[in-house]
Amino acid sequence: MALSLEGKPAGSTEEYDMGRTGVEHIQGDALGGTSHDALDMYRMGKKQELPYFGLFNGGTAGVIWITVITWFFVMAMIASLAEMASMAPTAGGQYHWVSELAPPSFQKSLSYIVGWSAGVGWVSGIPACAQMLSSLVIGMILLVNPGTQIGELWHVTLIMMLWLLLMVGFNIFLAQYLPLAEGIVLALHVFAFFAFLILFWTMAERSPAEVFTTFFDGGGWGSLGTSALVGLSTPLWCFIGPDAGAHMSEELEDASVVLPRAMMWAVFFNGVFGIIMMITFVFCGGALDSVLESPTGVPVLQAVYNATGSVAGTIVMGTILVVLVFFAAVSVTAASSRQIWAFSRDKGLPFSSWVEYVRPGWDIPVNALLVCLGSSLVLACINFGSDVTLNAIVSISNAALIFSYIISIGCVRLKRLRGEPLLARRWSLGKWGGLVNDLALVFLLVAFVFSFFPMTPNPTAVDMNWAALMFGALAILATVNYFMSARKSYVAPVLLVKQD
Repeated sequence: MALSLEGKPAGSTEEYDMGRTGVEHIQGDALGGTSHDALDMYRMGKKQELPYFGLFNGGTAGVIWITVITWFFVMAMIASLAEMASMAPTAGGQYHWVSELAPPSFQKSLSYIVGWSAGVGWVSGIPACAQMLSSLVIGMILLVNPGTQIGELWHVTLIMMLWLLLMVGFNIFLAQYLPLAEGIVLALHVFAFFAFLILFWTMAERSPAEVFTTFFDGGGWGSLGTSALVGLSTPLWCFIGPDAGAHMSEELEDASVVLPRAMMWAVFFNGVFGIIMMITFVFCGGALDSVLESPTGVPVLQAVYNATGSVAGTIVMGTILVVLVFFAAVSVTAASSRQIWAFSRDKGLPFSSWVEYVRPGWDIPVNALLVCLGSSLVLACINFGSDVTLNAIVSISNAALIFSYIISIGCVRLKRLRGEPLLARRWSLGKWGGLVNDLALVFLLVAFVFSFFPMTPNPTAVDMNWAALMFGALAILATVNYFMSARKSYVAPVLLVKQD
């Protein structure tokens, strides 16, 4: 794939000529950044305010091959998003891109719906991360003290709330250390990869090579293919959210070229690491039944314990996982707050003036972070009464984000089909753009449909995937709110864009 990675736009470079804007000498301001960053913000009419800085369905074979296939198509998806990020590096991400790329008559309404969808997708991911951290902690407690009475809903909920406070607190009070922390965690990520790899391959019993060909229809779908596709949610959850970097782009120097490269490399290397670890897990994780039915409730902890036979060793490895997941959750919180902040800046949310406010000297969207905290705590409180309801709400994260990707990529693909000129960009898919967009759209449409499937074909209320109901309710709410008020108050980003 011939990608244009030069320090200038692909195609007609004169479209990106600063001289045409009448602001030939735009420079980065006191918040940092390059002249290209300042030019991007000027063109989009924005003010710089932030500083720069499925084993159950599919079996072992199903999860391996679906993960490989998912990674391939996610690369096409992220390439499509990365190109748009180069066109318009803004915290708004998808809803801003739709505003500029959609047919004129649909720019405002579509961007508004996508803004709501992306916002809900990101914010609902915050309690999901807290829930995962809580499960790891409780799993380790049960491993050390199997008879401990812990794991009740109120136990999980209180631990979730603690994690939520820590995640948001880090983003508010330690935000200046986030780049340093992410650098350290990146090193820990690589170290942990090799640590788990060596541990499993040297200490665990090996499964036969049949793991590559052993499909398992655990849900009773009557078709291995359908079962594997239902299990698509497992690898997809690992890859979802590649637009996170885009929502931090207004705090990244030379974003229109650095951001798309970072997005691509992140998915590429994490895909390689993930596939290697997935193969390692199914080869060396032990008996599938014992892993899935672990009394700890956390399969990976059971797999490590099966390999080492050591509680202490499992706790050490589990602690490493907690650190990695926590900082991933911190990043999710940061991206979510920037999405909410950007959408409020364009008057897309209730009380937008308050949400978008950035306190002088703080240089971070504190109010948007408080909105993320408040909404996440409310969702966590639901867990006091029913984890089914909470799971129903957070399950919408995949579907909502996928929907925002479909509309965004669909808009740029439509412009290509019509032969209309695209926005100038410094990172381009070139002649492969149409094919890459098509691959991404086909995959996303399939993933969108299967994100609503339950684990089994005849689910009970507990086993039902309520994402379809939640997504429908979201769509109705956003549409009604648009026609009742937002149609007048919402300022589509394209209206602020400086035209040549």
